[in-house]
Amino acid sequence: MANIYVTREIPEGGLKMLRDKFGKFDMNSEDRVLTREELLKNVRGRDAVLCLLTDKIDDGVLAAAGPQCKIFSNYAVGFNNIDTAAAGKRGVMITNTPGVLTDSTADMAVTLLFACARRVVEADSFTRAGKFKGWGPMLFLGQDITGRTLGIIGAGRIGSDVATKMAKGFRMKILYVDKFKNEQLEKETGAKQVDMATLLKESDFVSVHVNLTPETTHLISDKEFGMMKPTCVLINTSRGPVVDEKALVNALKAKKIFSAGLDVFEAEPTLTQGLADLPNVIIPPHIASATFWTRTRMAKIAARNLIDALEGRMPEFCVNKDLLKK
Repeated sequence: MANIYVTREIPEGGLKMLRDKFGKFDMNSEDRVLTREELLKNVRGRDAVLCLLTDKIDDGVLAAAGPQCKIFSNYAVGFNNIDTAAAGKRGVMITNTPGVLTDSTADMAVTLLFACARRVVEADSFTRAGKFKGWGPMLFLGQDITGRTLGIIGAGRIGSDVATKMAKGFRMKILYVDKFKNEQLEKETGAKQVDMATLLKESDFVSVHVNLTPETTHLISDKEFGMMKPTCVLINTSRGPVVDEKALVNALKAKKIFSAGLDVFEAEPTLTQGLADLPNVIIPPHIASATFWTRTRMAKIAARNLIDALEGRMPEFCVNKDLLKK
């Protein structure tokens, strides 16, 4: 019988797959992130671990799991929480759940774009507080969206989906920054590949969709905010550290940009001091993929990756295949 540990409850679709295949498994019964000590204790001696983006899987955790451990199946698209090289040296497969998050994450970026541009959250709070006394010509003026310019930083699956939806649905002009030319995006939307300075200076909205790497950490900071229009709206649904939050707070306070929508934060769940006090920022708690369908599909893919590894197959979504010890 396989010895499996799940670090936090995930949707039933994935758990049922594990239950049907292996009969039983152990799981963190509390709806919270395990402490490091708890994580080290609970992964010890396991054949497989299904972990979350909030679990830091370094060489110490991998060592605790033991030499018999085949896989850490990450319930996320990103895997910057895992030392994939250390896992490879130990012969441990690391997998993720790509693809299924594209629509839901893109939809959240679009949601934040509209909510920020039209000051929806700020206006809602105003009404709930009993301050609405009737229509006024200057009440909560926001930014127009249709026909404006959208800058996409990172034209991969999610960035391209945002661009396509906004170009086709709202006639937005698309500029993008990416290491590679996206001919499909250009063909479908008329998007134009530009350098970062051009994108920041010309865009009315900037939406960030890059992976977190040393090169993209604080990709958006003081210098970049200084290039943006004072009417610009910044959206980040990628990874928190891509945006320098201290610089963002200063930019929002000084009205260097109009507003920002963040679904991710630099040091989750902690927010940079002053961020939550600003009326011109919207800060949902990392819920871009939080739809019933998406989270269930993620759970099923994570379970399938784990099952494949324990049954001697290479999982489809193994991210450290080339690093695995022969």
